[in-house]
Amino acid sequence: MSVTTTAGARLRATGGGANRWVVLLVLCVSLLLVALDATVLHVAVPAVTEDLRPSSTALLWIVDAYPLVCASLLILFGTLGDRVGRRRVLLAGYGLFGAASAVAAFADTPAVLIAARALLGVGGAMIMPATLSILRAVFPDRRERATAIGVWTAVAAVGAATGPVLGGFLVEHFWWGSVFLINIPLMALILPLGRWLLPESRGSGEGPWDVLGALMAAAGVLGVVLGVKRAGAGGPVMSPETAAPLLLGAALLVLFVRRQKRRAHPLVDMRMFARAAFTTSVGCIVLAMLALVGLELIAVQYLQLVLALTPLETGLRLLPLTFAAMAAGATGSYTLRRVGPRRMVGWGFVLTAAAVLLLLLMGQHDRPLLLTAGFVLLGFGLQTTLFGAYESMLSEAPAHSAGGAAAIGETSYQLGAGMGIALLGSVMNAAYAPGLAHVPGVPAPAGAAAANSLGEAYQVAARLGGPAGEALRTAARHAFVHGLHVTLAVSAGLLLLGALMALRLPRVMDCRPDADARLGGTDAWPGPQAVAGPDTAPPAHVPARREPAEPARSGRPAGRGA
Repeated sequence: MSVTTTAGARLRATGGGANRWVVLLVLCVSLLLVALDATVLHVAVPAVTEDLRPSSTALLWIVDAYPLVCASLLILFGTLGDRVGRRRVLLAGYGLFGAASAVAAFADTPAVLIAARALLGVGGAMIMPATLSILRAVFPDRRERATAIGVWTAVAAVGAATGPVLGGFLVEHFWWGSVFLINIPLMALILPLGRWLLPESRGSGEGPWDVLGALMAAAGVLGVVLGVKRAGAGGPVMSPETAAPLLLGAALLVLFVRRQKRRAHPLVDMRMFARAAFTTSVGCIVLAMLALVGLELIAVQYLQLVLALTPLETGLRLLPLTFAAMAAGATGSYTLRRVGPRRMVGWGFVLTAAAVLLLLLMGQHDRPLLLTAGFVLLGFGLQTTLFGAYESMLSEAPAHSAGGAAAIGETSYQLGAGMGIALLGSVMNAAYAPGLAHVPGVPAPAGAAAANSLGEAYQVAARLGGPAGEALRTAARHAFVHGLHVTLAVSAGLLLLGALMALRLPRVMDCRPDADARLGGTDAWPGPQAVAGPDTAPPAHVPARREPAEPARSGRPAGRGA
C-alpha cells in the first residue's frame, strides 16, 4: 500500500531526486532535540534542587520521568504510526514536545516539572520511532538508506553528548528553565516545516489496532525499565520496590509476545525475530549500550571528582568522543558496503573494547592525551557498532512494519542503557566499597557512609577534617580508581562477547532491489527512486532477476502499487 500526501507530491515535483535528503534533514533536526533533552537536564539538577527544593524521591522522578515514559511508549506509538500514519504521529509529537517544554521551563513546583518531563517523554516516544520508520520508507534503496542511517545515528550521538555541554552553558549564563526553553522556537519552526515537507507513510493497515496489546507492551517495558533503574540506583534486587515492577513487567512482556503470536494482525510481527540477522542486531544494540552507558556515567564522575573538572570542562573533554562518532556515521555507509555487517559490527565491538582497555591506564592524575585517544577510539568504535546493528535491523524488517521495528530498536537501546547502569554500577560499588572498610583513624560509621559513593566520601572527609579526613579522602580516590579499572575490564569483556555475537550477522550487504519484496515489505513512498538516477542500480555482481519486473528505474519490486 502506498500513501502520498499533497505536500510530499509538491516536494518531489520541486526537489527532484534530492527531496529525500531534505526529508532526512528535517528528521535529524527533530531527533537532535529529543536526544538533547535526554541529557541536557543532568548538569541543571543542582540549580533545580536549589530553586524548587524537591524531596530526594521527587528529584529522582524529575530526572527519570522522561526516559521512563519515553521507553515505555515506544512500541505503542511506533506501531500506531504504522496504522494511522507515521507523519501524523510525528507531527503530533512535535506539538506535544513544544508545549511540554514550555510547561517545564516555567515550572514552579516539583510536581509540575515531573508532569512536564513525563509529557516530554510522551512526545519523545512519538518522535523517535517515527523518524526512523519514515527514513525506512523514504530510502528504499539499501545503499542510500545506509548513508541516511549513518547521518541519523551520528545526530543521535551528537545530541546526547552535547546535552551536558549546552546545559552547563545555559545554567551558567541564564536559569535552569532555559535548558527546556530552547526547544520551543525550534519546534515552532519544525512543525510547519515538517507538515509541508514530510511524506506520509503507513503499513498495510489490515485488521484493528490491538489497543490491549499496546497497553500491555507499555506497562511491561515501564515495569522492566523501572526495576532496572532502581537496581542501578543501588536498591537490593530482591527488595519489593525493585523486584515487583521487574517481575510484573517481564510477565506482561511474555503475555504480550504470546498475544502477538496468536493474532492474525499483530502489532509487532514476531516472525521478524525468526530472522537471525534481526535478532542478532537487536542483541548487539542491547549489549553495546549495556557495556557503555554505565561506563560513561562512571567516567563523568572520574573527570569531575578525581580530576576536579567543572561540568562544562567535563563536557568539553567528552567532545572528542562526539566528533569520532560523527566521523563513524559519515563513513559508515562506505564501510558497510566494503566489509559487510558481520565484520563491521564485530570489529566495531573489538575497537571499542580496545579503547576501554586503553583507559585502564587512567590513574590519580590527569592525562589529557590518553583520555582523548581513548574517547576517540571509544566514539568511533561504538558508533560503528550501533550503525551496523541499526542498519541491519531496519533492513531485515518488512517495510510495512518499519514503525514496530524502529520501536523495538529504540526500546532495546533504552533497556541496554538501563541494564548497563545497573550492572556496571553494581560492579563499581562492589569494587569500591571494600577499600574504605578499614581506613586508619576513621570511625567505622564514617567509613560505611563514605563507601556509598565518592561524592559522599568527600563530604564525610570534610566533616572529619584533619589527618583522618585527609586519609579518608585519599583512600576514597584510590578505591574509586580501582573500582573504575575493574568496571572497565568487565565492560571490555561484554564488548568482546558482542563481537562473538556479531558472527551471526550476514557476511555481505544485500543491495538487491527486490530485497523488500523478499521480506514482504511495502514501500510507502515510491517517489525518490524514480528520479534518483543511475546510482541506484544494483551492483554488477548481483545476478539478474528471473521473474518479470518493472523497469529498473522504478526502484520497486514488480507488482508494487504506486
